[in-house]
Amino acid sequence: MKMNLPLKSIQAFEVAARLGSFAAAATELNLTPSAVSHQVRFLEERLSVTLFHRVHRGVVLTDVGRRYAQAVARGLGMIDTATRSLERDGKHDVLTIHCAPSLAAQWLMPRLSRFSALYPNIGIRLNASVAAIDLAAEAADFDIRYGPVFSDPDIIAASFPKESLAVVCAPSLLVNGHAIDAPSDVQFHTLIHSEVNLLSWREWARQHDVADLDLKQGLSFDRSFMSISAVIDGLGIALESVLLVERELASGKLVLPLGADPALLTFHRLLYLQSKAHLPKMVAFKDWLFEQLDESFKGLKSAGGKSG
Repeated sequence: MKMNLPLKSIQAFEVAARLGSFAAAATELNLTPSAVSHQVRFLEERLSVTLFHRVHRGVVLTDVGRRYAQAVARGLGMIDTATRSLERDGKHDVLTIHCAPSLAAQWLMPRLSRFSALYPNIGIRLNASVAAIDLAAEAADFDIRYGPVFSDPDIIAASFPKESLAVVCAPSLLVNGHAIDAPSDVQFHTLIHSEVNLLSWREWARQHDVADLDLKQGLSFDRSFMSISAVIDGLGIALESVLLVERELASGKLVLPLGADPALLTFHRLLYLQSKAHLPKMVAFKDWLFEQLDESFKGLKSAGGKSG
């Protein structure tokens, strides 16, 4: 049976045990020594144990009292830590998002300030890695996953809009190097490979009837955001999702010399537990995210076509 003990009695005991004196405990708690003694006596009666030896004008913990004091100190310490954490988080909901690294760096992170402006009482914690996480274990509220996912009856997987792939390069590359007016022209440039891309240069070359592409040459990266950075630096050309280079296209750091391929592949999905779908913070972020995606894809579509 669960025993309900008054917190003030436990606090009086913990301070008296720590300071070794009812009088000193009374000073810290702003009580009288008799009030502290009363609270400790009440606790002893409820627990049916003797926590202190009363020796002359002082008190000494019994063996059971010493063990209990150590456990109580740990428990009160946990409460204090939890309280400080609550104060640090601003006493509001915290939304934890786990995201594929390149989407986090290239697209999501620059937009989170917009969400915070709309929902100042929802804190955001963004984690980025390629490892799958356990949503059921509360590792995150949302998991934005790249690539296919396995079905789970307890998890909702909301697909992002299909994304377009395109050959991307720095404008200087077209000025100082060989022009890219047709798919076959990519063979005259250094290829930058994003190793985790759902569509590789090999598959792209097959789809565009480019037979002479040397797939062994070039630079390889295991994250798209690194490949994009290398392209900006003029190290070569890459095959990337147009969504991931939206900002770079808008700023003129990158161009699409061949335009964008039709949007045929679903690259990302938003995963979350069905049991948490109704929570206000979950609804707010999901609705906001897909509004942002719609805005991005409309902008990319209106600015689509060949550029360079």
